[in-house]
Amino acid sequence: MAGIYFHIPFCKQACHYCNFHFSTSLRYKEEMVRAMLCELEARQSYLLPDEPLSSIYFGGGTPSLLAESDLMAFFEAIHRHFRLSPNAEITLEANPDDLKPEKLAALRRSPVNRLSIGIQSFSEEDLRFFNRAHNAREARQCLSLARDAGFEDLTIDLIYGSPTTDHTQWAENLGIVLEHEVPHLSCYALTVEPRTALDHFIKKGKAPAVDEEQAARQFDYLISTTQAAGYEQYEISNFALPGRYAVHNSNYWTGVPYLGIGPSAHSFDGESRQWNVANNAKYLKAVRSGHPLDEAEGLLYEREALSAEDRYNEYVMTGLRTKWGVQLDKISRLGPAFQQHFLRYAAPLIAAGKLERQGDTFFLPPGSRFMADGIAAELFW
Repeated sequence: MAGIYFHIPFCKQACHYCNFHFSTSLRYKEEMVRAMLCELEARQSYLLPDEPLSSIYFGGGTPSLLAESDLMAFFEAIHRHFRLSPNAEITLEANPDDLKPEKLAALRRSPVNRLSIGIQSFSEEDLRFFNRAHNAREARQCLSLARDAGFEDLTIDLIYGSPTTDHTQWAENLGIVLEHEVPHLSCYALTVEPRTALDHFIKKGKAPAVDEEQAARQFDYLISTTQAAGYEQYEISNFALPGRYAVHNSNYWTGVPYLGIGPSAHSFDGESRQWNVANNAKYLKAVRSGHPLDEAEGLLYEREALSAEDRYNEYVMTGLRTKWGVQLDKISRLGPAFQQHFLRYAAPLIAAGKLERQGDTFFLPPGSRFMADGIAAELFW
């Protein structure tokens, strides 16, 4: 079943590591909501009309900056143009500093049934280094407040490998997660993206470089600690208690079609990808024009048809990141040459212990998961 992703392109402030598209000015927030509703109506035929939606995801940016009226306008439009599965997962990303009791009460009045909380760390030093808008007290408090408001389906984001996160702090972060019995956890190594504040600070010597060996050690500790607590690592960065996989995450990694709405949002229909312009002013102009493919008025999105080679590479990349692995019969559907290529380059990886085979399914063993992207690249067409 398909899904819809809404990119809410606003934040209170810029995190030093972030390269997602957003604006710290909320001046055009109301106009942006109206434009996104227009785009949703114009593109309702992108997904199969009779296919129910299994996932609605509000990402960003910071969707918890939306007013209750904004959020309800999105749901009214969704119900006009699409059909929801009875047990659809409806997720909203939120920052801890936004999750005050009144905000949580408003979210409970909406169809939102899952919160994805961008905690990143429970350490004051980490949060200052990241330039997060919340503090350590709010990071801890929001979990209890969300539960008190009736939200049981929670996931949080954590970052490891930061120069400010030593082993003791990383162990404390994970201990708090286990203490609160958070059912789903997404953990990411701190990555220095080009043209971010963090990239600038490191180049100027104002911040230490990321230590890859430290990140690898913390990743290994993450795997052992969550496994001992009953979590399953169903994707490289995603850990869940039994039966608590994220529908949105799982759909993305298994190639389920989705529609992306808003500036910089991506869409996938199984045969092609398209992505909206990552510029708020250009996005608003394109939607206003009513001619989003008119060069004179400005393009709303670009589209790329996926070749068989593209689909092979994407399947290998995403499949190896998940517990479901890469299945030979799915590669065979692309043509016998792809199967032959995969088996040829998989053989030395299996011999080196970097890849495992069970029947016609190929997995990354625990010791290889930190190198997933590099191993996938060795199998690419």
